[in-house]
Amino acid sequence: MTGAPVVVTGTGTDVGKTVATAALAAAARAVGLDVGLCKPIQTGLAAGQPGDADEAARLSGARRVLEVRRLPDPLAPETAARVAGLPQSTLAELVDPIRGWLAEPVPGDAQLASASNCEADVGPAWTDGRLDLIEGAGGVLVRLGTDLTVLDLAAALDAPVIVVARAGLGTLSDTELAVRAVEAAGLRCAGIVIGSWQYDPNLAERLNLEDLPRLTGVPLLGRVPCGAGGLGPAEFARLAPGWLETDVLGIL
Repeated sequence: MTGAPVVVTGTGTDVGKTVATAALAAAARAVGLDVGLCKPIQTGLAAGQPGDADEAARLSGARRVLEVRRLPDPLAPETAARVAGLPQSTLAELVDPIRGWLAEPVPGDAQLASASNCEADVGPAWTDGRLDLIEGAGGVLVRLGTDLTVLDLAAALDAPVIVVARAGLGTLSDTELAVRAVEAAGLRCAGIVIGSWQYDPNLAERLNLEDLPRLTGVPLLGRVPCGAGGLGPAEFARLAPGWLETDVLGIL
């Protein structure tokens, strides 16, 4: 694999990370890439229930899915482990399975299908025909374990980071803080995706389209429409590339 995985994080909980991840996956699949989706820690679901990575795969059609750990209570992962009386996650326990997953070859038919168009469409970083997306939990500094955040995971994997943000009033401060945290950790923030864009945006939302990239210094990569997660998979996959900037994969 020549391209690093991409970590998708957010400015907080319920900002639309899973659907934004699915949109990125669908856009990559639309140009022939084989997409993998990973959720290092899933909280708040019982065993056997579909998690965030499964939902992103359902919407996008991605076939490779990895969930490393699941905790029962709908809490931040560190708190969920403590409440359940379970050991805290460590960096090695999360990163080692992900590295093994990343090292697995993509299915041969996907690699052959994408070989002819990847270089032309999305640049030489993706000539191996794959893109792997890793979705964090909650906001950028939510603890996955004791003194362990998604930024530590991204650093260990040498991964660029995408920040999913809210559209409306208050998002400027939240998003700038998140981007600053990414950059303070020595990581590259590839850009921002608005996780839920209203069909009739108000003044603040419209102005934020200019202010978010101006204040953070990173590009706005796209806007996922409000309610997009309720679309059927075929419709979602058809529309998702249009929600993102045309060069989004090249930016990664």
